[in-house]
Amino acid sequence: MSGRWTIRPEGSNWGDFGPDDEYGRLNLLTREKVLQGIAEVKEGLTFCLSLPLNIPGGNVLNPLRHPPHLTAVREEGGYPIVSENPMHTDIILDEMMHLYSQYSSQWDALAHIGSRFDANGDGEPEHVYYNGHSAVPEQGMETDDGRVGAQALGIEKTAEFGLQGRGVLIDLYHHYGDERQHITFDQLMHVIEADNVVVEQGDMVCLHTGSAHKILEMQGTPEPQTARFSCPIIDSTDKRTLQWVTETGLVALIADHQSIEPGNIYNFIGDDDGGTPGPALPLHEHCIFKLGVHLGELWYLTELATWLREHGRNRFLLTAPPLRMPGAAGSPVTPIATV
Repeated sequence: MSGRWTIRPEGSNWGDFGPDDEYGRLNLLTREKVLQGIAEVKEGLTFCLSLPLNIPGGNVLNPLRHPPHLTAVREEGGYPIVSENPMHTDIILDEMMHLYSQYSSQWDALAHIGSRFDANGDGEPEHVYYNGHSAVPEQGMETDDGRVGAQALGIEKTAEFGLQGRGVLIDLYHHYGDERQHITFDQLMHVIEADNVVVEQGDMVCLHTGSAHKILEMQGTPEPQTARFSCPIIDSTDKRTLQWVTETGLVALIADHQSIEPGNIYNFIGDDDGGTPGPALPLHEHCIFKLGVHLGELWYLTELATWLREHGRNRFLLTAPPLRMPGAAGSPVTPIATV
């Protein structure tokens, strides 16, 4: 029990890594796991697992996120220092970058998903996040000192920890192709068994669906139906899959899809079927809110997946630190796989 909560969510690991922990299952990414990742490097080949940060293009995938843009700090063509000193020949190009932290290839911080949950046991649900952390003032609101962002669990915690270790790829696309289908636990296990995939505690698991490759091929003008409703995706209503996440001890779940699981939280606005209250995104809630498992979305995995399959492998060294931006609920990422 923590000073922040008296009841923890069913199936969560709150308090297991200490009452004030903000790293979640990253605590299982130990020195030994880093060495296991390094041991997977046989060829010295690297793969960039990030989309260009201006992809997908537009805001088809999420109406609240828009492409980045650059603004020159001084002259568009560069600033000639000769204007300051006639003896110098340098020209300096400098710009301001304006971007949405979760527009393209990204990490979700543990501050990204919370829940209305009665952590105090007083019968009244409150807004809480992983390990019972709350944000006072409200999560994402401006503080008295003018700082905007999460007061706990921000992406800077992930960056401080460092994200390097063993990656494991599960190739859903190879087995299920372009068709949009919700992959059940049984289907997931079929792929794992067919490809001799072993997921162990402390691993970072990548799901190759082919979605990011299709989005990249659309060159910044995504066709909505194809971008949003093609390629296999995890069926997050299958509780056996959620239990698999718990039991494997994986520390990160990553996909080349916009959200890993079906739907987008903004599609659920105004939807009230009169049923039992629950999360719009069960996998996000289970991973981020309950277990402290980081999620990666819209990574580019196709070239890596192709190489691994050609060489009978599914493990590699993964290096993927986010930006060290205090209070951010997510971050762009340029992951590198080394094989």
